[in-house]
Amino acid sequence: MKIGIVCYPTFGGSGVLATELGMALSEKGYEVHFIAYKQPVRLNFHPKIYYHEVSVPTYPLFDFPPYETALASTMVDVIVNQNLDLLHLHYAIPHASAAYFARQILKKTNRDIPFITTLHGTDITLVGRDATYAPVVTFSINESDAITAVSNHLRGETYKWFKIEKPIHVIPNFVDIKRFYQTDKNHFKQMLAPEDEKILVHVSNFRKVKRVNDVINIFKKVKEHVPSKLLMIGDGPERQDAEELARSLGIYGDVRFLGKQEQISEILSITDLFLLPSETESFGLSALEAMACGVPVISTNAGGLPEINIDGVTGYLSNIGDVEAMSKHAIDLLTNEERLQQFKTAALNQARKYEKQFIIPMYEQLYSEVTTAYKANR
Repeated sequence: MKIGIVCYPTFGGSGVLATELGMALSEKGYEVHFIAYKQPVRLNFHPKIYYHEVSVPTYPLFDFPPYETALASTMVDVIVNQNLDLLHLHYAIPHASAAYFARQILKKTNRDIPFITTLHGTDITLVGRDATYAPVVTFSINESDAITAVSNHLRGETYKWFKIEKPIHVIPNFVDIKRFYQTDKNHFKQMLAPEDEKILVHVSNFRKVKRVNDVINIFKKVKEHVPSKLLMIGDGPERQDAEELARSLGIYGDVRFLGKQEQISEILSITDLFLLPSETESFGLSALEAMACGVPVISTNAGGLPEINIDGVTGYLSNIGDVEAMSKHAIDLLTNEERLQQFKTAALNQARKYEKQFIIPMYEQLYSEVTTAYKANR
C-alpha cells in the first residue's frame, strides 16, 4: 500500500507522531510519502520513505501566502504521480480542508482516493473552536472517510464542540521503546550535575498552553528543599519570558535552556522527574517518552494526561496552575529514594502499554477497512 502522510514538520506532538508512524509503516513494507512545507524533524532515511515539499510562492499581492491552496495542489500532484492508495492527515487545520479541495480536483480525473483525519488536540480544543475556522473544520472532518483521535478525552471534546456525523476511532499515541529507553549516561549526568543533584526536565514547544513559567516556579520551590538542576528542552514564544523569570528568581545558574534537541532519549536517561504543567494536553506524548525512559511525571490533570499518567503510581496529577501542589509532589518524590524508584518502574511499565507494536496494527486495520470500503462504493 502507498500512503501519503500530511503533517506539520515541527517538534509538536502531531508532527512527531506522524513522522514516527510513517517510519514504523515503512519498516513494515509500506511505501510512505510525506507531504509538508519542510522535512519533518524526526524523519530518517529509509528506502520506502519519500518526502514532497509544499512550495508556497510569494507575491506582493499576498500578505499571507495561500498555503492551503499550495498544499492541495501538491496533494493532487503526489496522488496522481505516485499512485497513492490513501491519504492520512495529521491535524485538521488546514490539512483536512486542503484534502477535500484536492479530492474535488481529482474527481474530474477519476483518480480520487480516501483520506483519514487524525485529530491531535489544539486543532479541536483551541484553534478549531475559533469561529473563524469552525465551519470549515466541521465540514472537512465530516468529509473524511475516517476520523481518529489520540485520546478518549479529545474524542469527547470533538463531539462536544463540533457536529461530527461519523464515529471517531481512538488510537492513542505510541512510543518506540527501542529508541526511548534508559541508558547508562552517568558521565553525561556528572557534567550537568557534578554534585549529584537531582535533574528535572521539561520538553515542549514553549507556547502559552504549556505554562512554561509554572515550570520555573515549581523548580524554584523544589530547589529550596532538594539540590537540583532543571533542563528546558525546546523553543518557542514563551522561552524569553521563562529565562527572564529564572533570572529574577535567582535560579538561572541552575537552569539550562537547551533549545531543540534530536537525541532527547539521552537526556531523559539522566532525568529524575519530568514536569508538564500544561493548560491543555490531548495526550502528552512528551510525557510518554519520558516514562519510557523510566522517568515519573508531575503534570496537570488536563485533557488526556490522566489516561497515561496514573496519579500516585507513575507520577502525580494536580489542577492547572497549582504550582504549590506540583512542587510538593516533586519534593516528596525526590526526597524519598525508595518511592522514586517505585515510580520509575511503574512509569516504564505504563509506557510499555503504548509500544508501537501494539498501536501500529490499529492504524493498519483502519487503513484496510477504509480502502476496502472505498473500493466497494466506487
